[in-house]
Amino acid sequence: MTNLHDLLIQRRSIRKYKPDYLKPEEVRLILEAGLLAPTSKSSRAWHFIVVEDPQVLEQMSQCKAAGAMPIAKAPLAIVVAMDSSKDDAWIEDAAIASAYMQLQAEDLGIGSCWIEIRDRYQADGTPAQEKLEELLGIPETMPIVSVITFGYKDEERKPQNVEKLLWENVHISKW
Repeated sequence: MTNLHDLLIQRRSIRKYKPDYLKPEEVRLILEAGLLAPTSKSSRAWHFIVVEDPQVLEQMSQCKAAGAMPIAKAPLAIVVAMDSSKDDAWIEDAAIASAYMQLQAEDLGIGSCWIEIRDRYQADGTPAQEKLEELLGIPETMPIVSVITFGYKDEERKPQNVEKLLWENVHISKW
């Protein structure tokens, strides 16, 4: 990308990936972006669980009733969990880290998709969090905000259309 604005316009959720694994240096840069994300009171309370095993990814894709299927087809997923005892803004901090990793991926030409986990459930009402805790050994004291899938793009999405931005939702000085 030539600049951040172009990167923001270009980045779209990608749900179809080529089967190739990412290069270790690409994974490192993506993780580094998450670790560079700002946090409330510099808590740095995030934990990233990197998963590349296809069988585990398939099981992870069944963590909620709908919307998690891209995990099964991704060569890499990163679970973003937080130590909420260290950070009262843990949801926001996890979201920022997730977005930083997605932007770094896009800059590398790698697709990504945010899979929401917080307050999501399986068909029987079991929290998605519980399935991932059990599968990945995540302590129940570490809320999971998202799973971000990553891979080389196997679909093309049009860039964002800046002509359709909702400028009417911007208020200057007061509502």
